Amino acid sequence: MSSAPEQEAMAGQPLTAPADVRPGSPTPLGARCRTGPDGVAGTNFALWAGGAEAVELCLFDDEGQETRHPLTELTHEIWHGFLPGAGPGQRYGYRVHGRWDPWTGARWNPAKLLLDPYARAVDGDFGTYTETGPGGPALPAQLYGHARDWPQQQYADTVRDDRDSAPYVPKGVVVTDDEGGDAWRDDRRPKTPWPDSVLYELHVRGFTMRHPGIPEELRGTYAGLAHPAALDHLTRLGVTAVELLPVHQFAHEDHLVRRGLRNYWGYNSIGYFAPHARYAATGTRGQQVGEFQRMVRALHDAGIEVILDVVYNHTAEAGELGPTLSLRGIDNRGYYRLQGDARRYADYTGCGNTLHVVQPNVLRLITDSLRYWVTEMGVDGFRFDLAAALARSMHDVDMLSPFLAVIAQDPVLRRVKLIAEPWDVGSGGYQVGAFPPLWTEWNDRYRDTVRDFWRGGTHDVRDLGYRLSGSSDLYAWGGRRPYASVNFITAHDGFTLRDLVTYEQKHNADNGEDNRDGTHDNRSWNCGAEGETDDPGITALRRRQLRNLLTTLLLSTGVPMLVAGDELGRTQHGNNNAYCQDGPTSWLDWSLLDDPHWRALAALTARLIALRRAHPVLRRRAFFSGRPQRHGGLRDLAWFGADGTEMTEPDWYAPGATLAMYLSGNDIPQRDDRGVRVVDDSFLAVLHAGAQPRAVTLPGPPWAGAYELVVDTSADGADADTADGPGAGGAPSAVRYAAGAEVSVPGRTVLLFRVVPG
Repeated sequence: MSSAPEQEAMAGQPLTAPADVRPGSPTPLGARCRTGPDGVAGTNFALWAGGAEAVELCLFDDEGQETRHPLTELTHEIWHGFLPGAGPGQRYGYRVHGRWDPWTGARWNPAKLLLDPYARAVDGDFGTYTETGPGGPALPAQLYGHARDWPQQQYADTVRDDRDSAPYVPKGVVVTDDEGGDAWRDDRRPKTPWPDSVLYELHVRGFTMRHPGIPEELRGTYAGLAHPAALDHLTRLGVTAVELLPVHQFAHEDHLVRRGLRNYWGYNSIGYFAPHARYAATGTRGQQVGEFQRMVRALHDAGIEVILDVVYNHTAEAGELGPTLSLRGIDNRGYYRLQGDARRYADYTGCGNTLHVVQPNVLRLITDSLRYWVTEMGVDGFRFDLAAALARSMHDVDMLSPFLAVIAQDPVLRRVKLIAEPWDVGSGGYQVGAFPPLWTEWNDRYRDTVRDFWRGGTHDVRDLGYRLSGSSDLYAWGGRRPYASVNFITAHDGFTLRDLVTYEQKHNADNGEDNRDGTHDNRSWNCGAEGETDDPGITALRRRQLRNLLTTLLLSTGVPMLVAGDELGRTQHGNNNAYCQDGPTSWLDWSLLDDPHWRALAALTARLIALRRAHPVLRRRAFFSGRPQRHGGLRDLAWFGADGTEMTEPDWYAPGATLAMYLSGNDIPQRDDRGVRVVDDSFLAVLHAGAQPRAVTLPGPPWAGAYELVVDTSADGADADTADGPGAGGAPSAVRYAAGAEVSVPGRTVLLFRVVPG
């Protein structure tokens, strides 16, 4: 890691090197090792700084001594130079000179050392360096381009701060192009088709920090996630992709540092090419790059894809009162959306600033970053945080925006998995169902409907029918398919699944914001008591509700997304905004698997995923039509009431808490790779959210000759669980029911029947 600030401050005045920087090349941007025309090895440095008057490349030795090299070559607004002798592991940054005129958006300040936006590794951690004053800990004032402590705070951002920030900021690190070596070059991607995908959202640090099978020195790291103990859980569960919370280098906000907290989730990016240094076990002088690549390789070898949650909508520099760490000091007006009053930032993200994606250099930064993570780091896709902000042209969200157009035609990016969080906080920012083909979307309509149904918050079953069958009301246009919907009930943001059935109110006091943070709209039900309880009836009901929610998710058409630990009964004790809780509140508690009840929940989850994988009728590639797909066939999708007859239009509007969905495996409009029609079992799913048992008549011929019970969520499964782990137990005994038979469905239960042909 970097030397301590005190040591660097004692290193003396920076040295201005002689003119030993050769012209070099304006491409590629960033720091790239290469051999000069005379055979001398070195590094080419290139930085886009549109309106700058001068740029200095600043190198740092192991003692923190700074040497400055003026870059004198300027090509198409790119400052560049080749420095012989500079090689892998070299720490560096930039000082950019220009006007200080915040009233027009100009915020150049050469006293501030700036991180290269294209740095592929970062040594250090923004927020590690703190100062202690009368008010307690805080980020050092030197990190700010303006006089943060100016007496007239309303004008503080207009007064330049000339104190040197170099001792207080991490440095970029020169990395070789083959840092990962042979571990990456022969990699084979799983290339799981969208309809076959099951996503698993996890945090690199939180997933591994408490895992007893991972060596202590590897916990919380990329190497820890690549460890066989971590891979074993993922493969036994059966997920096809991990969706990693942000792993781009990020910074900690001052308001968190002042409260003794840190940004845990990582939605505060400052380095779009660099794996977050803190998650590396092997070192931060470039070793983190190879470690990340080896993690990807290990996951791929296990058949698991890697999707990154990326934050290109804003950066850690926040609004006009935020720190100057990188882009603000390089070209504030070129990188950020500014208001008519150019001193202020347009904020469509709620984080103080918004990247100006319409600008060619910003669009290039984002697409270069995306391609880098695909082609050199091996990832398989991206989930875009607040994607609507990226789709804005000048002001409004525009599905023909430059960002979406570039992605659609890019030969690398159009082939990977693209997931939009289809909203931002600006006017017109809610865009669920509006993104074009190639994109899938987080479907919050699915989340809300399923939560409401199982907590008794719906008046009828109309919306539930759409959500179970792929949300055709949102996505059946423009060639989109059911897998455009990423179905989820929980995500990192909000209650865990266990907390969803344990708390009706958020309990965020530990965040230090007087419980004001986090959403009030949880759509949760505590089953009769707020928080944990010893009441056996309430505890049993909560576990049943968890089984209902997981079963509904994994039987629904679309792409299911689980959150790491929900299958184990993980709790955050009612905190629905644990973004700053880097500790046991957020880390997975693997000891839960010692409890047979939670082990049974993991077993049920694995069995449902295996059932989904085995049956193409549960992984539809096309929307249901509600009509026969062949002469003499049945409807591919049919809906039944409790009396065993098909629902009519008025039935959808009638109050009710019971719905039966028939999926015909003999009427799938799909052929395999040989052109043979795909045929599968048929299934009947009965979802009953009422508190009391309900008599339900199973549809008679021609729908079935008999029914075999496959899943019954009224059964805990703990007694059937074995020591073999997830997937071992919890299945009901093979019980057959005659077609047309009446069965009693317990209150708040899902029954899944396999259809036995007549």
